[in-house]
Amino acid sequence: MANYKEMTCSSACNKLKRSFPFAYDMNIYRGCEHGCKYCFAMYSHQYLGSEQYFSDIYIKTNIVEQLEKQLSSPSWKREVVSIGGVTDSYQPIEAEYKLMPDILRLFIKYKTPCIISTKSDLILRDYDLIAELASITYVNVAATITCMDENVRKKIEPGGAPSLKRFEMLKEFSKTEACTGLHVMPIIPYLTDTRENIDSLYSHASDSAVKYVLPGVLYLRGKTRGAFFDFIRSDFPDLCKPLIDLYKTGGAGKEYKDSLYPMVNELRSKYKLSGSYSAPMKEKLKKSECEQISLFD
Repeated sequence: MANYKEMTCSSACNKLKRSFPFAYDMNIYRGCEHGCKYCFAMYSHQYLGSEQYFSDIYIKTNIVEQLEKQLSSPSWKREVVSIGGVTDSYQPIEAEYKLMPDILRLFIKYKTPCIISTKSDLILRDYDLIAELASITYVNVAATITCMDENVRKKIEPGGAPSLKRFEMLKEFSKTEACTGLHVMPIIPYLTDTRENIDSLYSHASDSAVKYVLPGVLYLRGKTRGAFFDFIRSDFPDLCKPLIDLYKTGGAGKEYKDSLYPMVNELRSKYKLSGSYSAPMKEKLKKSECEQISLFD
């Protein structure tokens, strides 16, 4: 059972040190109920004095007001904002607080491009707003989908929507001007890295008309490493030793990746899927810029 706590924030969008593919990130919640066993953000709750990343959920109640202050500022350059890169903006509590509709209205008002990452189909509630924003500027709707075996998926991502529902969501957004993407991240060695699983993911991606696919192998460090191996010992004990041997450091070894990625790339080619995350963004932003210039000609 989640414990919800309201908080305020001093700013909505946080400037990142690197500016591509996005310059800012924004997370309207802290903590995430999806409970993914590989979540890289578990460490972030230490700054709130909490160890319960998946059950202590903080709601930034003033984020809409703070966002308008930033987007209305003369210094705002309409750079790309990643929404939900750390904590899912469409996790269950969003159904109650309904922060995203007002946030999307501000992005429309100030013509600000964004990337929305989610493992939930609750995003379909805001379909019309996202479609309107995508008609004005660049919008990327990305879904992380790692496994087509629901018995395994429920164990590694217990709070996420079923994989087929996520694909159905992507298929709906492909009917808009939004760029849709499949993030196969992370690929978990010996668990979700089978040819059968990757083939099924890419087949569904093709059927959903996504603009690109982005794979990535599991990386383990800090708090995530301990939590992940606790999960493996409990649910997949036979994989414990092979994974410990593979993950002597934070990442899987070069030999493993050199054997995995040729297969992944072969299947991407089989389904004629793009591997370019940035190409649709550059194309849309260039088009939007030209349209803005033409208004003053």
